[in-house]
Amino acid sequence: MNILYIHTHDSGKILSPYGYAVPTPNLQEFTKDALLFRNAYTVSPTCSPSRAALLTGTYPHTNGMLGLAHRGFQIKNYDWHLVRYLKKYGYHTVLCGIQHEAGSYLDHNKGARIIGYDEDISTDNSGINQEDLVYWDFENAKKAAQWIKENGKRKKFFLSFGTFATHRPYPKEIDPLVDVRYVVPPYPTPDTPNNREDHARYLTSVAWFDRSFGLIIRALKEAKLYEDTIIIFTTDHGVALPYSKCTLFDTGIGISLIIRVPGAKSNGEVCDALVSNIDVYPTLCDLLNLPKPEQLQGYSFVHLFDKYNSEHRKEVFAEINFHTSYEPVRCIRTERYKYIRYMDPEYHGINFSNIDNSPAKTFLLEHGLKNQTKPEEALYDLYFDPGERHNLANDLSYASVLEYMRTRLLNWQLETSDPLLKGPIKIQPNWKVNKKTCIEPSSKDVNDYCNIPNN
Repeated sequence: MNILYIHTHDSGKILSPYGYAVPTPNLQEFTKDALLFRNAYTVSPTCSPSRAALLTGTYPHTNGMLGLAHRGFQIKNYDWHLVRYLKKYGYHTVLCGIQHEAGSYLDHNKGARIIGYDEDISTDNSGINQEDLVYWDFENAKKAAQWIKENGKRKKFFLSFGTFATHRPYPKEIDPLVDVRYVVPPYPTPDTPNNREDHARYLTSVAWFDRSFGLIIRALKEAKLYEDTIIIFTTDHGVALPYSKCTLFDTGIGISLIIRVPGAKSNGEVCDALVSNIDVYPTLCDLLNLPKPEQLQGYSFVHLFDKYNSEHRKEVFAEINFHTSYEPVRCIRTERYKYIRYMDPEYHGINFSNIDNSPAKTFLLEHGLKNQTKPEEALYDLYFDPGERHNLANDLSYASVLEYMRTRLLNWQLETSDPLLKGPIKIQPNWKVNKKTCIEPSSKDVNDYCNIPNN
């Protein structure tokens, strides 16, 4: 089996297969022939840690990717990367577009070398404004489609196709498919004119992804490789809005995960089992009948492709360490409950630069975001409070649930040797880290940083 790994930036579940009014008809059509996971979660709601976890099968605090790769963080052993593993078993590995596990996500050549891809077929992105990188995605899709048709049958392959979409900044011009008058920003974003226009630009970005997606899937079918290829579509974490990306609410850690395994009984079905993106690697090992590397910390859900309505996990775990600033947080989520522990005893305010700039962020800053604080711990009953806004940590009727969740989270930290058990994570000289009170993620003021590497 070949493997086609397609991934977007900052999309969460805000896509049509998950019930949203989003222009993704190609993804929707594909989903009718694949298994859609309704309860998939990332182990980290930030870009590099999420992707590194999926591609190494280990938690960020285990693999070393505690923050963003372009800010100096890295996987401590790139031999753990799925690309290097598959090469040992005869796979030809190809990168097209974005990767976020090594260096800058826009420097695809350097990233491909560090990770160890056999080929980087990405098109040139030099001189392109970030608002226009969705068009770069489409050019890459053309290149990937061409590669599949010309080279796909020569050797079994792993092709990673990563898009800039739906990362900010969004395209300036709103797509004709989108009417800003009739869009609604995703929960919990306030429904204001500026936020509606911002969401229309998100929809424009995702529409360009969908065109790229459709082009590649059609190429697979035309090359008669569709039935010889495992296709994985996923995104790294929630959308780039306050209380979503870089939070451990479901709006931050909930992800799209749609997988097609040729001949699987579950194709075309919807799976409600609880799964983690750390489980993808061991699942691929089982699908390919390959031995599992020793470092893997996830659990294979291969059985779900035969019986989609069976169970998998009782709980998933997630973490934040660094995005732009240091914000140590851990959580455990079961089907019914979520427990979040904020583990920075020195700072209980909002880490403003960990929220990407957006009209929604500006609106909240103008209306008291600086006065908001984070609790030491939070417990949510997701049956009654799916929006995670009613903290039950001090509710005596939930005392036994709170104690269980505390204990299970601690046991997971012990089992995985979480460095936070020994105290705060020390900032290394090669990491670029904002101060916790900094507002602008990419501030040009050196006083807004704990340290800026010389290189």
